[in-house]
Amino acid sequence: MKVTILEKEPSVLNTFISEIRNRAVQQDPMRFRKNIERIGEILAYEISRCFEYRTQTVSTPLGTKDMPLPNNKVVICSILRAGLPLHNGLLDYFDGAENAFIAAGRKHLSETEFEIETGYYAAPNLEGKTLILADPMLATGQSIVAVLEGLKKYGTPKEIHLACVIGATEGIQYVEKHFPKNTRLWIAAVDEKLNNKGYIIPGLGDAGDLAYGTKQ
Repeated sequence: MKVTILEKEPSVLNTFISEIRNRAVQQDPMRFRKNIERIGEILAYEISRCFEYRTQTVSTPLGTKDMPLPNNKVVICSILRAGLPLHNGLLDYFDGAENAFIAAGRKHLSETEFEIETGYYAAPNLEGKTLILADPMLATGQSIVAVLEGLKKYGTPKEIHLACVIGATEGIQYVEKHFPKNTRLWIAAVDEKLNNKGYIIPGLGDAGDLAYGTKQ
């Protein structure tokens, strides 16, 4: 699996990452969602650079111009609910994409042990298409692997891209073991470790709660 870490080359992306990490800025849920959406747009641009393209002639008021345009049939799949702002950012750029949504969450067995439960599958046929799996936090990697398993009944994608905001090295290694070798991971930032509860350190906290409020 090829991994692209965007923060390795400093850019305006760092502004958005720093704000979603900042406890003071996190007090504004609308800004938190907007920054995740912006990061999604940047990820979309990077992903698009490895798409297939076809030449199409465009008529202007003064003539014609041949333009290379994306030829991929894209499906964006987000993990509810934290993935919604990231999904919106990707959709801003891939506005002709089909969409899929899956609920996935931790079922705690103890203070430090959990398993992943999935439900609410809403997805189109994936056969031969470009699948973009969007999950802002790649912590242990178990959620996105569980989602991949649940999507198998919808067909086999031609290629898979993972779009994430912040991840941990451990989660990336786990994903590498369970996804097809030709999968590409696009991630804004990578932190070194997880705590004993499986949360990214320093991370940013719970992305779903910060975007949409705490849940019971």
